Amino acid sequence: MANHKSAEKRARQSVKRNKRNTHALATVRTFERKLRTAIASGDKKGAETALKEYMSKVTKAATKGVVHAKTAARKVSRLSKQLSK
Repeated sequence: MANHKSAEKRARQSVKRNKRNTHALATVRTFERKLRTAIASGDKKGAETALKEYMSKVTKAATKGVVHAKTAARKVSRLSKQLSK
């Protein structure tokens, strides 16, 4: 448990950030799942819209520091490559 006032504030901030980051990461994973199922089903139109949404979410997460920028770029690249096949 934190003993100093500043340490208590840091603990509160840490909890808040953890909740925010967990939610953002869960959202990204959900959209990735939607995209993968659309690609697997062969729904070209649905997959394209899902890719657009996924790109938006993962880029925002990378900007916020939830996901590393290069990880986001790699995932987008691989998924768009799958879609084009």
